[in-house]
Amino acid sequence: MRSTTLKTGLAMFAMFFGAGNVVYPLAVGHLAEDGHLFGILGLLITAVGVPFLGLISVTLFGGDYDTYFGRLGKWPGFIVAVLILALIGPFGALPRTITLSFATTKMFYPSLSLPTFSLLSCVLIYLLTVRKNKIVDMIGAYLTPVLLVSLFIIIIKGIVTGTPSPSTSGPSELFLDGLKMGYQTMDLLATPFFASIIVGAIAMSATTKGDSTPKAIVKESLKASLIGAIALSITYLGLGVVASRWSSLLEQTKPEGYLGALAIEILGPYAGIIACIAVALACLTTAIALAAVFADFLQKDIFQDRIGFGACLIATLIISYFFSTLEFTGIMNFLAPILMVCYPALITLALCNLLYKLTGIKWVKIPTLIVFLLSIILTLN
Repeated sequence: MRSTTLKTGLAMFAMFFGAGNVVYPLAVGHLAEDGHLFGILGLLITAVGVPFLGLISVTLFGGDYDTYFGRLGKWPGFIVAVLILALIGPFGALPRTITLSFATTKMFYPSLSLPTFSLLSCVLIYLLTVRKNKIVDMIGAYLTPVLLVSLFIIIIKGIVTGTPSPSTSGPSELFLDGLKMGYQTMDLLATPFFASIIVGAIAMSATTKGDSTPKAIVKESLKASLIGAIALSITYLGLGVVASRWSSLLEQTKPEGYLGALAIEILGPYAGIIACIAVALACLTTAIALAAVFADFLQKDIFQDRIGFGACLIATLIISYFFSTLEFTGIMNFLAPILMVCYPALITLALCNLLYKLTGIKWVKIPTLIVFLLSIILTLN
């Protein structure tokens, strides 16, 4: 069971580590400079602590996100699930991975345009997704170690060779900036669906080893989640410190190009290109998974199998293409107010469901609605 727990925890790290998880720790370090620890602390609360809270809450429901959301009511719960899937799918996270992949690819192919790259990416995603091609699993199996080694080298060498600049902001301001950027990783949105995968993997292993009681499965699932959370925290801390020490290099670079610029500067042009390719392919494999999840949801839950998976996948990728042409910053300008409204309500839902499982307190609809309305008012103001 221990080996399964470790593998599942590392898999959780890989599932969460998408475009926003690369960009925002670097952005926090770049903005905070030598005050990076205050910014990173804020980031860790909303980019690790809050999603981990969500994972615990959904895990206590056995990974059943339908029941988890269903406590809001049948239709409200369904609408929330649709909204979340749309945001982590073609209206947010999916096109964002394409833009980050483009930014790193453009480092060694400057004449490449975003619309062309997005179109080619969507075609490639379609071809590798429509028949559930195993090449995606093969790429992921070999790519993740290359990506992790590249990040580790960038972090170690970048910390040793870089020099931080003095911060112009106070600790409280840096902390709040980190909190806000942690929202934009969007990890809390994915936790109900990732928890289902984690619990399923642990349950399958437990069944084969004869220890499949619900309590044992929940315990091992929480251990796996903790492993993933620790790995994310260490990576975020490392990336933030590196960006703080190379802040001047990033002054004229767009956020989605931060990692590529650091890789080429710290590792040199040849090793830097390898790191950029690894990041670009990792983003595309994440995009493939997100496209498959949303298209499957469209086919089964929205259209009730009246439309085939291929057609739903095409619709998903058409939306993703147009959103990807907004560039990384444009996508985040669209998402930021939505996340500022939704995140507090989703945190409230996670807390209420956690208390329900631990203490039997049944309040969930009214607290979640109140927080949602307050978030709308505060965001508008």
